[in-house]
Amino acid sequence: MTSPILANPGLMAVTQGKPRRVVLDLVLFYGVFGLLLFGPVAFGAVDPLSIFILEFGAALLFVLWLFKQMNSDKLKVTDNPLFLPMLAFAGLIVLQIMAGRSAYRHNSIAGALLYCGYGLLCFLTVQCLRKASQVKTLALIVSVYGTAIAFVALLQGLAPNGKVYWLREPHLGGWIYGPYVNHNHYAGLMEMLVPIPLVFCFTRYAYGSRKNLAALAAALMASTVFLSGSRGGMLGLALEIAIFATVVIRGQRNFKTTLAIAAFLVVVTGLLTWVGGGELARRMASIRAETRTELSGGVRLSINRDGLHMFLERPVMGWGLATFPVVYPQFRSFYTNFFVNAAHDDYLQLLVETGALGFAIMIWFLVQLYRSSVVKLPNWSTNINGALSLAALLGCSGILVHSFLDFNLQIPANAALFYVLCVVAASQPVVESSRRRRSRTAEEIEIAISSITQSVPGVPAVPAYLQPACLPHGSQPTLPPDSQPHSSPPAKILEGNDVPGRP
Repeated sequence: MTSPILANPGLMAVTQGKPRRVVLDLVLFYGVFGLLLFGPVAFGAVDPLSIFILEFGAALLFVLWLFKQMNSDKLKVTDNPLFLPMLAFAGLIVLQIMAGRSAYRHNSIAGALLYCGYGLLCFLTVQCLRKASQVKTLALIVSVYGTAIAFVALLQGLAPNGKVYWLREPHLGGWIYGPYVNHNHYAGLMEMLVPIPLVFCFTRYAYGSRKNLAALAAALMASTVFLSGSRGGMLGLALEIAIFATVVIRGQRNFKTTLAIAAFLVVVTGLLTWVGGGELARRMASIRAETRTELSGGVRLSINRDGLHMFLERPVMGWGLATFPVVYPQFRSFYTNFFVNAAHDDYLQLLVETGALGFAIMIWFLVQLYRSSVVKLPNWSTNINGALSLAALLGCSGILVHSFLDFNLQIPANAALFYVLCVVAASQPVVESSRRRRSRTAEEIEIAISSITQSVPGVPAVPAYLQPACLPHGSQPTLPPDSQPHSSPPAKILEGNDVPGRP
């Protein structure tokens, strides 16, 4: 007898195509985030080979996504509120190049290709990150990855030899920390990674050893930001912790939560004291003197002043994307033997290169980011979408503050991670399993009942047997002994001639 599956070619095609789509989904998911995690390990992806791998990898993954869509029944594209300002910025760059407004066409085209790579990674992230299980897997991977990088940076800080990974010596020198030649860029990376384990350990998804390991990972990564000696990194991380502490304390309002945050800060301080010691104390003491020097006419202030003069020369569309190092020598007001490759202020560099139009698009982008993210923050400790948005938004906020003092967004690895975190924070809610949704709904009912009984005077506490969240799925409430129904003999079943009125 012929099998119905063998007799139906359409059914065979469906059963063969389904595993293929599953494999493509896995390749896309791990490929996108593999590229993002490759950048920091490759010295921030600042050399031509690393930039090529980032751009080519993003383009190849996009082709795979197109192939998957061509083999599916219908085109599925998930929208994001940040896609529109991103497309507007792309249109501005194309207009700069096509209208001849760029001071150096080659640099602008190279910068446009790099931004295309960022855009493709953002687009693919939105299309691939759709399930709560993927979010949990990604949180675990990023936490382990960030811990490993922080541990290597810690060892390298204890036993430095002037080389990255103890192997590669930078051509132009630098303040090496971790895989970066510039310690400020390492701090920028950690500002984006620390909130992931930190937020996770305060959610319902972390319990027991998972909670302790997540808190330890966050503490280790946070301590290396201070040990790196980056002033902007310290400021950005302090802002992140302050915002997170405010959200946690206002949302939960119990002594246990406050104690947990205090314990986290104590662990970070202990690690700093144990590992940093006198070196960290000397660095903290020097910050005030360095800041006074900068404000009284240091190099950074001079670059900022010169950058404003550059903006006034071309205020509408700027000098062209990625042209700052080419144009700046004409406006430099101080003597130096060093090559100034970027302004120490990402906002100023954006203003110089893209003018008021580019700066307005950036404001639009940030307004959309915070407007789309903040609405998902309620119940973040029990909702995977709220936790995801909070972690991503904290990382973005830290790097945005740091960008006033450094040029993290000119480093491809940090810029790619920042833009991906932005679209993740503003993305549509991911899909949770039905069992998880039922469990979360039961917990929300329990919290609502508890808040009512505590806030309304005269209302007695709800007995445990009436709280649905305390019951396993499918079980029945157990009444207390004094409220059990009295046993009574079974009712007699009337049959046949026993029924009254029947002959």
